[in-house]
Amino acid sequence: MSELCRCNSCALCDQMFFTELTKEASDIAGCFSSRVRHLLNLHVSSGLYRYMLRLRRCFMDDQQVMIQEGRMLLDYVTMNAIAINKILKKYDKIHGSADGRKFKSRMRTEHIELLQSPWLIELGAFYLNFSVSDFGEPGEFFHKFSCDLNDMQPVMTMTLSDSMKYEYSLVCAICLDTLFNPYALGCGHLFCKSCACSAASVLLFQGLKEAPQGVKCPICRSEGVYKGAVHMAELDLLLKNRCKEYWKERMRGERAEMVKQAKEYWESQTITAIGRW
Repeated sequence: MSELCRCNSCALCDQMFFTELTKEASDIAGCFSSRVRHLLNLHVSSGLYRYMLRLRRCFMDDQQVMIQEGRMLLDYVTMNAIAINKILKKYDKIHGSADGRKFKSRMRTEHIELLQSPWLIELGAFYLNFSVSDFGEPGEFFHKFSCDLNDMQPVMTMTLSDSMKYEYSLVCAICLDTLFNPYALGCGHLFCKSCACSAASVLLFQGLKEAPQGVKCPICRSEGVYKGAVHMAELDLLLKNRCKEYWKERMRGERAEMVKQAKEYWESQTITAIGRW
């Protein structure tokens, strides 16, 4: 063991190091996504749960609590992304290899790359939704987030630190239009719900999670990513508020298509059932 570790390149050490780092990155990504999911459920909840939250807001300032929680999560994801990047650069420098860069690619393949997480996009949309709400502009921190929906290529921009500024495309890769009723597949790629359903050959009213296990992402070709599909509720709310006419037009079209598909489906089911007699 000691003989191996004197080498610049040690297969055993590489395996131990990257296995442990993969586990750590996976734990961080899991913690971040679950905390963001809980935070956003408080903001875009519906039904009885929404009523209870509104009642609670009569007695406490939930908006400020959520804003502070979101800031903490952004600090968490930024700090860990920088730390992992520094570790990989240091590893490559010491070993004179490119294994660190390869590992970064593997992180994206395994969907644990923090700065490519759809939950980070949801958190950005969360702040943009707050900044245009009736509560006004809560501070300089909100200037870190911007969204340009008027350009031919609508994007959301997030400035996470002095050296980390990211742009996230809000264009569906299938219809090449601004996302509507956006969903993130398990791999992190975003699509309109209707486009993703069409690509998976499932009906709108059935939903993405009814897609067969072997269906691949239209972009990265990863299998099994439809089961973990998540509705991007904050992003949908942002697009609804800032592109009202576009959103209404797409909503009418999706509802009409859903009714049409449901009608055709149940007619075929009825014919099949009657044909058995």
